Amino acid sequence: MLIQNGVVHPMDGPVIPNGYVWIEGEKIKAVGPMEGVPAAAGEVLDAEGGHIFPGFVDAHCHLGMFGDSVGFEADDGNESTDPCTPQLRAIDAVNVLDRCFEEAREGGVTTVLTGPGSANPIAGQSVVLKTNGRWVDEAVLHFPASMKFALGENPKTVYNDRKETPMTRMATAAIIRENLSKALEYRDKQDKANEDPELEMPDLDVKLEALVPVAAGSLPAHFHAHRADDIATAVRIAKEFGLHYVIVHGTEGHRIADLLAAEGAGVITGPCLGDRCKPELAGSTLEGPVILARAGVKVAICTDHPETPIQHLPLCAAMAVRAGMDEEEALACITKNAAELAGVDRRVGTLTPGKDADIVVASGHPLDWKSKIEAVFIDGRRIK
Repeated sequence: MLIQNGVVHPMDGPVIPNGYVWIEGEKIKAVGPMEGVPAAAGEVLDAEGGHIFPGFVDAHCHLGMFGDSVGFEADDGNESTDPCTPQLRAIDAVNVLDRCFEEAREGGVTTVLTGPGSANPIAGQSVVLKTNGRWVDEAVLHFPASMKFALGENPKTVYNDRKETPMTRMATAAIIRENLSKALEYRDKQDKANEDPELEMPDLDVKLEALVPVAAGSLPAHFHAHRADDIATAVRIAKEFGLHYVIVHGTEGHRIADLLAAEGAGVITGPCLGDRCKPELAGSTLEGPVILARAGVKVAICTDHPETPIQHLPLCAAMAVRAGMDEEEALACITKNAAELAGVDRRVGTLTPGKDADIVVASGHPLDWKSKIEAVFIDGRRIK
């Protein structure tokens, strides 16, 4: 398949004013200007001067975890009965037949990181999915993708209503520390038992099993944090345990942008479309991702679906352009950067030969609200 005669946004190099993308099987074979278009590349799709770019990547949402128009029956994102639930797996909750997956595809969103909500300090394991497929197992791109942690207002509110811990930010952080410490101790006992056959292996603990790779730094920790002080707590805990971490939301990240840049923290910002519905959102501003990016922070933009419907991901990026971000930089926030912060940049996020052929063709610039999505390919197969 050859997609040609379009403005190509490779995201790993300069924009090609008039170029092509060559798909072979499930992968991208080649990308370049029309002067070098291959003579025999199979079926041809003429972009007719439109724009060709990687499928959008939403690096933080709850797609399929909170069902559309169903209510409690499909509300499967928060097990708010225990503040520590790292053993929970998003793949056991995601409903890929939720109609919002179709809306994602129609909107050009081909990859998502979806997972538990933020009711618990330690919420469970997220998954990266392609947005096509009839059951979750065939849609999985990467699992587990991250461990969800939550700081600030949400855990406080949930457990205050129950008159249980954590009712303070101190207790939330303490629960996270306690369980990461237990995971390290559990791993050490396992290692010693493997080395010395006379020692007994510790009894199976599914919570600690799930936390061991986080404490070891091999499974990323995604910290839900809005206020600057909560972001600081996330960084503090991550440094204490040597975690590989990402800040999710980072609503007040712009207030400490230089500090986050110095720490090398990545931030998945958003959602930007909505009201300031709780106190910790008081500092919300469209300039947030712009200030972070200018400070040198790796930034992605998310919908936090269903907070903002997933098909509006490019509109969220367009809001950053309105606030002063360069168009290509904003596009990177929902393609290249998003794939990197979701840990799947070896497969998606750019039109690099060898990567998955997740490609979108639009009538105009991808961040122009008037543009229409004309074609969507996932793994080389046209699905729109």
